[in-house]
Amino acid sequence: MSLQVEKLEKNMAKLTIEVPAEKFVEAIKKAYNKNKNSFNVPGFRKGKAPQAMIEKMYGVGIFYEDAANEVIPYSFDEAAKESGLDIVSRPEIDVQQMEKGKDFIYTATVALKPEVTLGEYKGVEVEKAEAVVTDEDVEKELKKVQDQNSRLVSVTDRPVADGDQVIINFEGFIDGKAFDGGKGEDYPLVIGSHSFIDTFEDQLIGKNVGDECEVNVTFPTEYHADNLAGKPAVFNVKINEIKFKELPELNDEFAEEVSEFDTLEAYKEDVKKKLAETKEKQAATENENRVVEKVVEASSMDIPEAMIDTQVNNMINDYARRMQSQGISLDDYMKYTGMTVDNLKEQMKPQAVKRIQTRLVLEAIAKAENIQVSDEAVEGEIAGMAAAYKMEADQLKEYMGEAEVAHMKEDMAVQSAVDFLVAEAKLV
Repeated sequence: MSLQVEKLEKNMAKLTIEVPAEKFVEAIKKAYNKNKNSFNVPGFRKGKAPQAMIEKMYGVGIFYEDAANEVIPYSFDEAAKESGLDIVSRPEIDVQQMEKGKDFIYTATVALKPEVTLGEYKGVEVEKAEAVVTDEDVEKELKKVQDQNSRLVSVTDRPVADGDQVIINFEGFIDGKAFDGGKGEDYPLVIGSHSFIDTFEDQLIGKNVGDECEVNVTFPTEYHADNLAGKPAVFNVKINEIKFKELPELNDEFAEEVSEFDTLEAYKEDVKKKLAETKEKQAATENENRVVEKVVEASSMDIPEAMIDTQVNNMINDYARRMQSQGISLDDYMKYTGMTVDNLKEQMKPQAVKRIQTRLVLEAIAKAENIQVSDEAVEGEIAGMAAAYKMEADQLKEYMGEAEVAHMKEDMAVQSAVDFLVAEAKLV
């Protein structure tokens, strides 16, 4: 394999990679063996037709695409290592020559990690985030626990009021015609939750069990379903049941039921202590963010667009995995929200740029300050992770692989750079 490297503008580079003709022939042979059962050639049983016969019948280039897909990944990896370049994007491949008996030649255009010009990063001054717990914070937490331990009680002697849960049947009409998704039976709806459009919930207040009524609303102009956006609708609604949330009384008995304490005052003190711990962690994180953000603002770099695209695609893939873990595919989410992939990419781009800038600056500071992470520290981190997963450390390390362990070491150096910046900063 031969390699030529051409540096381009804006931290881009073009690699011209030549794979020897015999390697391409081998790849064609692999493609033939992989696909030969898919061809019907008169006079031969399926999968038994010679390669030359298939190429004669379907064209000499019938296996070229699969062969290229076989050759490009490993040859690009070799070329990337040989080049010594710090590549930070997926390659944009352009095949230059693809013909049996000749070298396979292609170019790979890639983004390179940009140089960072650091501004002042020692002793930066930021407003300190404080960790203050007020009596209102404690009361809010108590009300949350109180709400979690409430129970729904059916109501028969009064009409619907704000905060009630109603069980309803409903069907929506636009211009007298029912529309898809506008019908439900025994649907639980909390009045005041604003989960239904416009003033739908407000119009149920004052209605009694068994009442049937019309609810007039208008869909938002930017509603996810284009056929409904901005249109007035009428819903026929029947009130099947009214329920209200009965809250337990805040007293010593409540404290005993929800905690390890015998009195409400002791429970309140514990709630206050835990809130203080949480707020201290939040304040520490906020102080880190403020310091790092100021350091990043003082630095400069020329980020190639391909690097941003790669980061955006990684973020979308992570987002899709999180959605999938909740049982929703990204395609379904797009249909429901009316979003497109391009919309999502544009939405994520500013965050992608910020992530890249932050990472590059912290890596540059780690280098400038000669921040090193020992192998022992990495082993300790792996041991901690292994204990959390109830695995042996060596087993987890083997599962992770060398590349991921190296990436962990880089992450630890970056966090050490953050700690260094905060220690040097002036929090006022």
